Amino acid sequence: QVQLVESGGGLVQPGGSLRLSCTASGIDFRIYNMAWYRQAPGKEREFVASISTVGTTRYPDSVKGRFTVSRDNGKKTVYLQMNSLKPEDTAVYYCRIGYGSAWSQDSWGQGTQVTVSS
Repeated sequence: QVQLVESGGGLVQPGGSLRLSCTASGIDFRIYNMAWYRQAPGKEREFVASISTVGTTRYPDSVKGRFTVSRDNGKKTVYLQMNSLKPEDTAVYYCRIGYGSAWSQDSWGQGTQVTVSS
């Protein structure tokens, strides 16, 4: 059974940085795509970043140039480096794992809170 565990969230001042981690177990991590999503209070969950099995990355315009997604297949971990954080980045951040272009057999982590505030 797939298990995803996120970590690295916390409170940071505007302009600061955080690095989130998501470690998987119970799967052959190398053959799965990985992604990060976030959900702010009262809003729908939104896509933040993804990385394919071959390292292709995608970002929405809202985080492009500030966030970087990476993966370490040996550690079965995906990372989200977040720089120049803004108050509007405040949300619960979730990682997602999925197979192929249709993201089949997908699973989600439990989420980690990121709060950007002075």
